[in-house]
Amino acid sequence: MRNKEVSEKFYELAEIAELAGENPFKVKAYLEAARVIENLTVPIEDLAASGKLEEVKGVGKSIAQKIKQYLTSGRIDKLEELKKQVPETLLQMEKIPGLGAKRVKVLYEKLDIRTIDDLKRAAEEGKIREIEGFGEKTEKNILEGIGMMRDKKSDRVSIGIALPLAEKIVESLRNHSPVEKILVCGSIRRMKDTIGDIDILVTSNKPDKVMDYFASLDVVKEVIAKGDTKTSIVTFENLQVDLRTVEPDSFGAAIQYFTGSKQHNVRLREIAIKKNLKLNEYGLFDLDTNRKVAGITEESIYEKLGLQWIPPEMREDTGEVELAMDGKLPRIVTIDDIKGDLHVHTNYSDGSDSIEGIARKAMKMRYEYVVLADHAKALGIAGGLSMEKYKKEKDEVDTLNKLLKPFKIFLGTELNILANGEVDFKQEELSFFDLCLAGIHTGMSQDREQITQRIVKALGNEYVKIIVHPTGRIIGGRDEYSVDIDAIFAEAKKYNKGFEINASFERLDLNEVNSRKATESYGLKIEIGTDAHSIASMDNMRYGVGVARRAWLTKKDVINAKTLKEFERYLKS
Repeated sequence: MRNKEVSEKFYELAEIAELAGENPFKVKAYLEAARVIENLTVPIEDLAASGKLEEVKGVGKSIAQKIKQYLTSGRIDKLEELKKQVPETLLQMEKIPGLGAKRVKVLYEKLDIRTIDDLKRAAEEGKIREIEGFGEKTEKNILEGIGMMRDKKSDRVSIGIALPLAEKIVESLRNHSPVEKILVCGSIRRMKDTIGDIDILVTSNKPDKVMDYFASLDVVKEVIAKGDTKTSIVTFENLQVDLRTVEPDSFGAAIQYFTGSKQHNVRLREIAIKKNLKLNEYGLFDLDTNRKVAGITEESIYEKLGLQWIPPEMREDTGEVELAMDGKLPRIVTIDDIKGDLHVHTNYSDGSDSIEGIARKAMKMRYEYVVLADHAKALGIAGGLSMEKYKKEKDEVDTLNKLLKPFKIFLGTELNILANGEVDFKQEELSFFDLCLAGIHTGMSQDREQITQRIVKALGNEYVKIIVHPTGRIIGGRDEYSVDIDAIFAEAKKYNKGFEINASFERLDLNEVNSRKATESYGLKIEIGTDAHSIASMDNMRYGVGVARRAWLTKKDVINAKTLKEFERYLKS
């Protein structure tokens, strides 16, 4: 699946087009295309091959031609043309946190700043603060941003890129090669938010045929090594994928070993030794006789060690082994427990799909309800709505609720927590909504105390029930803003407020550490919302559930695991 690769080209095209002074509408179109392609759940190359590109909202004739050109030739003529107009070093500067194409262009025109070193020197000499619209604080943020960018040396990718790729490979191997059993292991199986590589295990009576087919897949950019029992390739997403064949009577042991984590496996080996056993990827063996006592299934390994089977997401050596010894593991939440999505955007603001389309997608997912949470007016860049537009949206919701009953659509709002902790609307206006979500979207460079107090004040608003994407991170793009997480959790406990696990694989915020702290230490409830801006993105719920499972959340901890009747009672509480 080349979606990420193609979307990155359109993000690059948008950046260069803005630096080159292209028509703002074209820049916006490139950005929209990049975002849509990135969130597609089907391979972009399949859509191109079937002539269905222009059926994707945000992909017109011109964009479709550029996609086809890139897929067939590896280049986009418009991008190459614009590159000749813009120094490459300006693109590097544009990626510095706190800067963007517009500001980079101003710095280039006003101070002839062409490189990051030029930028650093100008900031240190106090020249940037003299430019209108910048100032001393911006200058300081630029220096911090340069440091942050140079400190980042990660080749890990989001699980939202790695998991669909792994699934595509597994499907191809299952359908076109002689595999018997096959499973993705490693950090993907543990649902970590970022992935370093992909581990796939198979059993087969013709391993050479499996390896030959694997090495010939269309996702392969390079074959690193090829053998009868292990082949390693690098994909176009620059992810290494290792395929191993194992004997059927060792498949369970290999699954356990290659799933990890390393710390969890060390604990299991320690337990094995105390029981006069040896555990490795081939099985569980009696130390005296070297007889294999378990290994065909993963469950048999845990059973022989005197443990409950531990869900992969919990295997991080943070107390799960002790609970499994006592038979007291919690029943952590599953995707089937989710009854609704509480954070979906429609085409009333910056979403791409209609209310009815969203509702029917939710019904197809066997949900009982969905909450529309279009942006409120302060976030103009995302098409934030006035009360008049929300009232129009409410009329449509009421009409559809009569048509789709017993499924129910709730009208929510995603409010902006402003610099002073206030939100977009007055109290009497907020009573109009079924559910008020609130989050920080601007002013993220404020200090720890300011950010914390903004959220604390919002939590005190009687109509705000849930804080969304609470730490503001974008995986691989933006670090968390500085916030006292314990202070906001303690404040939320006073008012019985909730927090979101944002299931967008670019965010996954709250992370598992903070989600577990919220529930275990403060007794708070968590909402898992996709923040979907398209119908396809509603499928990202599984990533949020993955975070919840890593945080050991149960069904009772999750607001949208409530049935429709229970959720309606929650809204009235």
